[in-house]
Amino acid sequence: MTGSPVRAIAGDGSGAPYAGSRWGDEIEFALDLADRAGSLLVDLQDRLVAIEHKSETDVVTEADHRSEALVVEAVRSAYPGDSVLSEEIGLVGPAADAVPTGRTWVVDPLDGTVNYANGIPFFCFSLALVVDGRPVVGVVRDPVRGESYAATEDGPATLDGRPVAVRPKGRLRDCLISMGLSGERSAERWAKLRDAVRVPRGFGAAALALAYVANGRFDAFIQEQNLSAWDVAAAGLIAERAGAVVTDPTGGPWFRLDAPTRTMSLVAAAAPHHGALLDLLRA
Repeated sequence: MTGSPVRAIAGDGSGAPYAGSRWGDEIEFALDLADRAGSLLVDLQDRLVAIEHKSETDVVTEADHRSEALVVEAVRSAYPGDSVLSEEIGLVGPAADAVPTGRTWVVDPLDGTVNYANGIPFFCFSLALVVDGRPVVGVVRDPVRGESYAATEDGPATLDGRPVAVRPKGRLRDCLISMGLSGERSAERWAKLRDAVRVPRGFGAAALALAYVANGRFDAFIQEQNLSAWDVAAAGLIAERAGAVVTDPTGGPWFRLDAPTRTMSLVAAAAPHHGALLDLLRA
């Protein structure tokens, strides 16, 4: 898509927020593809025929597969030298035999499949471009609300083309957080965190909940394990570019393209509260 015009997004009169980005073509491509995938998901939701069980707690639908196929076809057409890493089919493309080190589109074709299959309107499509191991473009599309969160590594985080930023509250006690804990003493640590904040929530679509940190719908996001690259690549970049501090629970890097499935953990919050949340998790 070299040479294609960057999408001009109307709204605040400032023009396209990514016009000066190195990744202008790629963010336009990702936004357009997210629109198409989101429309497909909404169209298919009321006509679901087959629901497969991947595990005792996870399912996959026709919508997952068709959304995924849409992405693979689009990337092959627009960027034939790039690879695709997707939840359902794994890694395809030039780097399919190894962990990719060049350009890889990381996609969750339907995050929140259990919600989706049960008619709960909290799910999303997530797409990121990862270059040499770091996310540089990210889009999270909520097709039910018609909202697109987006970011590039050298541009702002936006919601439907308008820049957004984290909105830190004065006290941790006033914060609403998306939280999922696992492992040793998780119940005890849940209780400590629950008592330290206003209320924890778990909505069943990690990418969308993490994107919500970017404009303050959630004040923080905590998820221990059960995350994969496609859950966080786009939304983590969006939260970071909106001003959140994003790390793993030790305070280290939050993204690893080669991490095994369902092994990643992430903490995202405004700077005034991020350290306190890490301390509570360690306690």
